[in-house]
Amino acid sequence: MKHQDRAAPPESLGLDPAKLARLFERAEREVREGVLPSCQLAVARHGKLAAVRTIGAADDDSLYVIFSCSKAITSAAAWQVIEEGKLSLDERVADILPEFAENGKGAVSVEQLFTHTSGFPHAPSGVRDWTPRSALRARFARWRLNWEPGTRFEYHPSSSMWVIAVLCEERTGVPFNELVRTRIAEPLGLPDLRMGTPAEHQHRIADIVHTGTALTPEDFRARGWPVPPVTEVTEEAVTRFNTPPFREVGVPGGGVATGAADLALFYQALLTGAAPDGHPVWKRETLEAVREIRTGDLVDPLFRKRAWRGLGITISGDADRVFRGYGRTGSELMFGHNGAGGQLAWADPVSGVSFAYLTNGFDRDPVRQGRRGVALGSLAGDLLA
Repeated sequence: MKHQDRAAPPESLGLDPAKLARLFERAEREVREGVLPSCQLAVARHGKLAAVRTIGAADDDSLYVIFSCSKAITSAAAWQVIEEGKLSLDERVADILPEFAENGKGAVSVEQLFTHTSGFPHAPSGVRDWTPRSALRARFARWRLNWEPGTRFEYHPSSSMWVIAVLCEERTGVPFNELVRTRIAEPLGLPDLRMGTPAEHQHRIADIVHTGTALTPEDFRARGWPVPPVTEVTEEAVTRFNTPPFREVGVPGGGVATGAADLALFYQALLTGAAPDGHPVWKRETLEAVREIRTGDLVDPLFRKRAWRGLGITISGDADRVFRGYGRTGSELMFGHNGAGGQLAWADPVSGVSFAYLTNGFDRDPVRQGRRGVALGSLAGDLLA
């Protein structure tokens, strides 16, 4: 078993075993009912794993595509580049990547990339654009703005994170997947945290399975939900992550494949800034700065709730936290990032708990998926004894 040296009994970490059992029972329910093929979850505190559980057609060695939970990992690598003075939030992207200025994008700042305020949420790209990087930069030049940068918030599923990755490569001279591996995964002792999965490990990734029945606009309205817009996160696009090229390339906005244990321990490091041996990976002032709310009163266009975005992460914030992927318990300082399909990953600076929930079941019913996330997040946010 991985991380045996970083595991401890829940009681020794101040967690209630009975509450953990209720969390596991809730996670098991939809696997048992056939809604999901499998799931994997992990809880950590004080730098130690309190529990790891895999349920269904998978095992503890299985990896899962974590979709947009990847954005926190991409951002965390970029924080290091910023911390070293090699990249600045107020720089214009076009001053670093001149071709990016095409089609009126010259004013986009580095900070706007992290906060989903950069104005090109629908910018397309595909596997043929991703390598070599010259092809990707040529794609950047063809992208067009959907609205004026800085004037609104609209989630960028993949585009802005690709730009962040290329900026980091430009300023460090190191391929982005190598940055993540050598500057985050290896120092933190997380063997399965990778931006792109090598061929020899791809057999461990649980294939994505679409489940349930898609809702009609009338179904959404009957359940009191707004009808979600059509985005690049289509069933066809999601299924491509079952293929070797998508698994290997490491899409910065959503292509990381890892396990719940590594993800929960990654968030433990984001609470302290240090590796298990005490070596600093991020400065504490950096971690405080990235958790500052940078989107002001801008709102999410779907639910009309305040965006509450830090630097590549979400902050749970006020009573509307459930719309940001958090449960009803825990503190307003919780931070993290969820992912398409129901992936959850966060840490709470007040309780010291971090939590990761992963599944390879991509539920066609987003209302059920959302309620599942709220239930699991609420149970995980209330684990202290």
